[in-house]
Amino acid sequence: MSVSAHVTELQKKHEQLSQLVEKEQKSPGTNDFTITQMKKEKLKLKEEIQRLKN
Repeated sequence: MSVSAHVTELQKKHEQLSQLVEKEQKSPGTNDFTITQMKKEKLKLKEEIQRLKN
């Protein structure tokens, strides 16, 4: 897998996770811990994307 293909896959995962976080935040009774974990994963993906782009 090329670096650009890997970056594209990471960006897709980041976008999917972003949509899931939005959905969960709008949903009543959502566990704040779960949302926090998803946000941390999003941040890790974003950092990895930036690292690979540089």
